[in-house]
Amino acid sequence: MADKTIWRNVATLVRRAPWLVQTGRVFWRIHQPRFTAGVVGVVFNQDEQILLVEHVFHPHRPWGLPGGWIERREDPATAVARELLEELELTVEIGPLLLAELGYGNHLDLAYMCEIKGEIGTLSSELLDYRWINPLDLPRLHNFHYNAIQQALTIRNGMEL
Repeated sequence: MADKTIWRNVATLVRRAPWLVQTGRVFWRIHQPRFTAGVVGVVFNQDEQILLVEHVFHPHRPWGLPGGWIERREDPATAVARELLEELELTVEIGPLLLAELGYGNHLDLAYMCEIKGEIGTLSSELLDYRWINPLDLPRLHNFHYNAIQQALTIRNGMEL
């Protein structure tokens, strides 16, 4: 009963001074971890080849899946569709989430299966080139990109995640 009385007193205080809740949220948020988040799309063509792009800003492993950063309050599936449109002028339909992984530092990567709905247009300044690659001939990729492709191949071969 004493616990209930304490919480009743806290509720009364919060109702009289609602700014305490906002202040508490600010202090709580300060102590929470910060994350960056990125998305990539695994896109297949009609010949079962995978779309890879050559990134300007990836010096060690320039070839990888297309994608980019998730904007503040942006839905990740919306982000991958936006990134492919911005970087390749490519329209895709977003499929299932293939992989989510906490990487270096506090960076969260998400990979989605994507179905191609158009043709590749002009590349953005962030990309040097693109290629459709047979999954057996993949170049050296970031581990996350490789693992996302393997998950996509598992799904395409009729196996569940």
